[in-house]
Amino acid sequence: MPMTSALTRLYIGPLAGLTPPRVSAAPGPELLAARELLDPAYLDALFARFGARYAHGDRRAVASLWSKWHFSGLAAHGLAANLLLERDLPLGLDALSLEQSAEGQTTGLVLRHAGRPLSELGALSRFATLLDGHLTPLVEALAAATGASTKVFWSNAGNYFEYFAGALAGHPMASPDVGEPARALMESRTLSDGRRNPLYRPVRYLTPAEPDKPTRVRRLCCIRYLIDELGYCGNCPLACRRAGKAAKAAG
Repeated sequence: MPMTSALTRLYIGPLAGLTPPRVSAAPGPELLAARELLDPAYLDALFARFGARYAHGDRRAVASLWSKWHFSGLAAHGLAANLLLERDLPLGLDALSLEQSAEGQTTGLVLRHAGRPLSELGALSRFATLLDGHLTPLVEALAAATGASTKVFWSNAGNYFEYFAGALAGHPMASPDVGEPARALMESRTLSDGRRNPLYRPVRYLTPAEPDKPTRVRRLCCIRYLIDELGYCGNCPLACRRAGKAAKAAG
């Protein structure tokens, strides 16, 4: 079976609502070379375009919201191939092209090839292309362009990394321990070379009165509340903290 067909077959179960990445050795001019996201001038124009829907509100929050869309697709496609097929997709910024909406939202990935078998299966090394080839340089560029902390963007990336690592357990092709490598990475404070792990415990689960329905809370806020009409997201640690204080006061 051609590997492109194998990639397409991933998009069932928890991935059924996603569009599979396209594979093209010669991406067309209508696409954005992902490395352009490192250009401060491009990011300035991008956030002006994307921020129009939010009345050009706080630039840091606009960039954070854009990154959430971008990291969501990146994590879904990257983890599906990595954990279900043990393949390393070419997700590095120099080898990836992007489909975008008119507003600049990332709507699809276009790969140079369908990936290669993972050379390393260890939890601290199998995600190196995603971490070092894409997330690390992009997070640095986003922070430099907006003044937002790198922790905000890493928290956004980690939120979706954790979500899809868990969601893939319900995939028809999943083994019983399919998410274990991702969970092991998120439980390690450092990476294999000793660097601080920016994906360390991005999410926590709080046990409420009903133990079978734990509350999923991000470790750090995505700062979308800086745009007045949006407020807190459903997993916000700030909203959770305020709700807890209100409950204590009421009690």
